[in-house]
Amino acid sequence: MTVLSSAKSRVLRAGHVRIGNRATILQLMRRYRQLSRVELARHIGLSEAAVSRIVASMLSESLLVEQGGEYATGGRPGIRLQLNETWFQAVGVEIGNWETRVVLGTVTGRILKTERFRTPATPAKTLSLVAEHVCRIAEAQPEIARTGVGISVRGLVNSVTGVAELGNDPAWVHVEVKARLTDRLGIPVYVDNNVRAAAMAEYLYGGMEAQGVHCVLIVLAGEGVGMGIVLDGKLYSGPRMAAGEFGQMVVAERPGGERHNRPGCIEMLTADDAICERYRVLGGGKGRNSLGDAGDLVKTICHLAEEGDYTARQTVIETARYLGIGIANAVWTFDADAVVINSALTEAWPVVSAAIHEQFPDGPQFLNFRNLVLRPSVLAGEAAILGAMTLPFSSVFASGGMVGV
Repeated sequence: MTVLSSAKSRVLRAGHVRIGNRATILQLMRRYRQLSRVELARHIGLSEAAVSRIVASMLSESLLVEQGGEYATGGRPGIRLQLNETWFQAVGVEIGNWETRVVLGTVTGRILKTERFRTPATPAKTLSLVAEHVCRIAEAQPEIARTGVGISVRGLVNSVTGVAELGNDPAWVHVEVKARLTDRLGIPVYVDNNVRAAAMAEYLYGGMEAQGVHCVLIVLAGEGVGMGIVLDGKLYSGPRMAAGEFGQMVVAERPGGERHNRPGCIEMLTADDAICERYRVLGGGKGRNSLGDAGDLVKTICHLAEEGDYTARQTVIETARYLGIGIANAVWTFDADAVVINSALTEAWPVVSAAIHEQFPDGPQFLNFRNLVLRPSVLAGEAAILGAMTLPFSSVFASGGMVGV
């Protein structure tokens, strides 16, 4: 009995090591895009023979593909490997207040197909339409059944249970997104907050300088305002999945009576609707006062600011100052290395950047800010949808591509 138990534990350990090595290879291939077997062995610390055996198995399963020889200083050139984009495809869904988008894309962040629709008033109708669109894509692309679909939702979201606990829309309270869609679709479903999803997209696809640093803060400002926190390459969600509620940070004293009783919080001062209202008020009460995409109007305001329009410029500066106060507080708190801003507001980046930097302490003694990287997102409005699309890959990568493990 003891011998059998001991043998079983050795087999389990060997299996775990195999999965771990495969998972490490997949992570390295995602980070560096192309590597040779020699380079993989150097990164992992295994022999070239051991890596070659693992790679041969992953090539036979179509997880990896070869891309020809790399340059060499002598001898036979190595064959460069990369992830097989045909295998690594998934569906991503971004549910917004105004619009919902459904995309088919690859592990490298390349979007192959996009569908969109006006978000219905109720969660039930919204999820029903999501299911219809995903089913249509799955019929044409049956391979996504092995990876699945990722959903990004605004508000407090439990990524473990897949429940939207509290959205900014009153209808989105304790909505079992994962359970409803899993029953309807019959494929793996992953759900997370839109800001956390966007944060991981920024970390993975937004630029190599974000990788390898200790702390990156990603500010997502649009219909709402939130912050993704990436620590040592891992997304920090908090014990109640509520970390990064940057929009609730109070930075200004305001008279009582505001909605949700949050006087002077970042979201009320810098979200798209707040920017549009500020522009209307500064312009003497003229401007947007109807339903529509506030993000498009914010972009227009930013373009006018860049062209020297006084009202637009003051609108952008005042908004950026509030945002800068919040960012400064967050940098003090997390000792961040980099801050990435994903917002329509960055269309006027020179104006926005200057106003934000004015809120930072000046002087070499303030180590937190001395080498701080502050930049706009290179993903623009695609971060949340790319992040949603990336959610299914986490499970695939953790299992080393061994579906069902």
